[in-house]
Amino acid sequence: MTRPRRSTSFKTDRRKATVKRDRTRRSLTGFTLIELLVVIAIIGVLAAVILGNIRRSKEQAYYARAAGEAKSIAAAIQLYISDNGDYPADANRNLPPGLEAYLPAGEWPKGPWPGSVYDWDNWQDPDNQWQRIYQISIRFCEIGAPETCQFPNIEWAEDFAVNSSVYYCLEGACRPHIGEPIGYPGKCINCGGS
Repeated sequence: MTRPRRSTSFKTDRRKATVKRDRTRRSLTGFTLIELLVVIAIIGVLAAVILGNIRRSKEQAYYARAAGEAKSIAAAIQLYISDNGDYPADANRNLPPGLEAYLPAGEWPKGPWPGSVYDWDNWQDPDNQWQRIYQISIRFCEIGAPETCQFPNIEWAEDFAVNSSVYYCLEGACRPHIGEPIGYPGKCINCGGS
């Protein structure tokens, strides 16, 4: 004897009820662990990208400020030279006295990076006794305290060391520090590509 066939609509109705019940149960239980892990991973990647861009933008702003202030100090030094006939004397981890009158704010700017200071360099070139070096430097370490160094957190400063600097060259064979060779790690603001 053959069995009577069930209606296919009954199977379809039963299947729909099961799917509806599964959806209701799922909405009551929340997300699965995999779904939560995927969302957390996506948020982590986005946070890393955003924080990296913020850090890079901050360092670029410090450098832009350094370049602008160095140009302003260089213009003040040119005015000083026109009034006094020569460059100011060297100033150790400072800018030369008497230059304040030529600066727009009337005072020395603080270093653009946290913990940095401006330094006016008027040096005898160690490679040429007839040549002088005139530059505005930004130093990142206190004298005699290398543990205090706070270097820029950007690619071009990755190999900076205790005598490294960012500098604006006015005249001569400029370098990061008089006690170091020209190729010592540093960043010249106006030397074109160095």
